[in-house]
Amino acid sequence: MSARRPALARHLLLAPVALAFALPLVWLALSSVMSDAEINRFPPALWPHGIDLGGYRYVLGNAMFPRWFGNSLIVACVAVASNLLLGALCGYAFARMRFAGSRLLLGLMLATMIVPFQLTMIPTFLVMKWLGLIDTLGALIVPSLVTPFAVFLFRQFFLSLPREMEEAAWIDGCSRLRVLFSIVLPLARPALATVAVLTFLTTWNDLSWPLIAINHDTQYTLQLGLTTFQGQHHVKWSAVMAGNVITVLPVLVAFLLAQRAFVQSLTSSGLKG
Repeated sequence: MSARRPALARHLLLAPVALAFALPLVWLALSSVMSDAEINRFPPALWPHGIDLGGYRYVLGNAMFPRWFGNSLIVACVAVASNLLLGALCGYAFARMRFAGSRLLLGLMLATMIVPFQLTMIPTFLVMKWLGLIDTLGALIVPSLVTPFAVFLFRQFFLSLPREMEEAAWIDGCSRLRVLFSIVLPLARPALATVAVLTFLTTWNDLSWPLIAINHDTQYTLQLGLTTFQGQHHVKWSAVMAGNVITVLPVLVAFLLAQRAFVQSLTSSGLKG
């Protein structure tokens, strides 16, 4: 009974905090099914008098919203897949292989995490322009193919795994790649889920780089298109709220599905440096 009291006290403390964080999302969802008259009324309505799906119909039928959603989905999914593959390969190399300059290379790679985006914005733009990718989805995908954070997280997780199973596989004649894909990665599901969720979240919500690299509205991502949509239709708040709900929903679902693996990875990846 005494062991349950600290947990109950923590829950009582965290419940109001969780409610405070959830209130904006709840109000956003409620506003998306209100009419424009209810949203514009002063004082604003806190609860819809009826379900009005006019905002959703307007967004999905009269705007380029479906295309923007597809562009964001393509960019995010490619970025997630590449970070899982390349991040795991690089992280395993830094965790298990010793080569000349490995520590220096790891330190330089981690140092790039503290460099502000504003300093790399122009060089990245020039590289994408040289590759001929400006105003295409490739300009959004290539800079996100692998991130230092993904490599670091995989490295830390691999360091926490015992070497005995890998050594037994090496004795049986398995190559490093086969050990990685057949033995190590199946044990690294928490790290895989964490990298996937964080990469998806970062890529899906990115606005600064698409704003620089994309000019034509057919190549807009959801975030970039939504800002334009808000500027053009600022009076039709029901459509703006519906667009925001559609934008937030994939990220929320992805996090809820991977929440347990996410927490497990953060606790295990710091066991060993």
